[in-house]
Amino acid sequence: MPKQQKPIPGQARASGPSVLDTLSADSIAPPDPLLDSQYEFLGDGDIPFERYTSESYRQREVRELWSRSWQWACREEHLPDVGDTYTYDIGPYSVIVVRSKPDTIQAFLNSCTHRGTRILGGQGSGYGAAFTCPFHGWSWELDGSIRNIPGRWDFPHVCNETHDLQAVNCQLWGGFVFINLDLDAKPLASYLDILPQHFQHFPLERRRIKVHVQKTLPANWKAAQEAFMEAYHNFETHDSPNGGNTQYDVFGKYVSRFIHNIGNYSPESLQDYPGDKWRRPALTEDEQLAFLSVFNLEYGAVPEGGSAREIAAQKLRDYFGESLGIDFSEVSECLMLDSIEYHLFPNMFFFAGINVPMVYRFRPNGEDVESSIFDLFILEPLSEGEPHPEPPEPHFLDVEQSYTEVKELGWLAPVYDEDTGNLDLQQKGFKTSRKTGLTLGNYQEARIRRVHLTLDEFMPETGE
Repeated sequence: MPKQQKPIPGQARASGPSVLDTLSADSIAPPDPLLDSQYEFLGDGDIPFERYTSESYRQREVRELWSRSWQWACREEHLPDVGDTYTYDIGPYSVIVVRSKPDTIQAFLNSCTHRGTRILGGQGSGYGAAFTCPFHGWSWELDGSIRNIPGRWDFPHVCNETHDLQAVNCQLWGGFVFINLDLDAKPLASYLDILPQHFQHFPLERRRIKVHVQKTLPANWKAAQEAFMEAYHNFETHDSPNGGNTQYDVFGKYVSRFIHNIGNYSPESLQDYPGDKWRRPALTEDEQLAFLSVFNLEYGAVPEGGSAREIAAQKLRDYFGESLGIDFSEVSECLMLDSIEYHLFPNMFFFAGINVPMVYRFRPNGEDVESSIFDLFILEPLSEGEPHPEPPEPHFLDVEQSYTEVKELGWLAPVYDEDTGNLDLQQKGFKTSRKTGLTLGNYQEARIRRVHLTLDEFMPETGE
């Protein structure tokens, strides 16, 4: 009897149609980047719980990660006019982003060069013809140069070279304003990797902020974002058979992706799920169509030889075409229906789809290692030639508040309640376990492992 070969780690996949199988069967082919696939086995060791609970690890992140990584601070439409500002805080750091000229956006540390006082006290949008410190009245032009020093006669040792506002690296991509506190950081373009190439097909600069929700979450920022990096949780958290055949791609140190088909159910998710609800043969096209109902659209039955994805995508083309004034007739089922989520290290998510058009950001909540801030943006496509409207005011939710309080989220609101509902239990469980770390799947949770490997490069062990 031939000896059975040992499985190669990372090569196992869920049974049933793959994402590529599903996309190949769609009536309109998706853009080429969505047909790409890139994965490699990254190891299977546990990730230490102390990364989510340790105060000393949090302090290292402040020094070695947040001070040296590219992060998006705001959208360009937050700064339409000269003098418009946006204050972005990350841990103990605070950065002012400003449109200093009609065609120039700059960023500075939010710290007076006299005695260190924060110049702007709140986060978010603002406006000013100049910057003035609220303590002693030192002021600076919008380009950061010294404007006025009260009692200038007493400061012969002060000059522009030493006391202009302290510059922060600032670059643009996709309508987003990125900052990096490290003046020697490599350019943003090298950090973005494949994102500019891929998002040529789904231009984010031609989207507007429909809604912005900022919520405090009861978990470390890494645990919070990791809840959104895999579809493995769908069976239990969302009580859904959808997710087993999600495709996971790791493009490099900084960029990863999943493509989560809507209406693609693997046999194991339907028959081997431990509950009773999905113990059945593969769903019929009509049953699949029932799961695709959003916006209270009436779909009817799937005609013989048709597919649920084709029917649902056409309904959404009609719905969004009428509401947004955009022709979606040649847009693929994948872009109309599916969850296509790119992650940019350390904490940013960009979605390429039309029905699922979000952008996420997860940040530490001040100096609290066990809570975080989740910024959720819905980015709606703009019709050709339409200018960016003024961004809406953000909705602020505390830990105990529900996303359903934000009516603009519609059908997504209860989904986010489910997505974040386990975080408090997980954060507490980190400290209960006899195990010293969390265990990851080789394929479905590879994106999480990639984040931690890149963290290791920013924060090499020093033996402290």
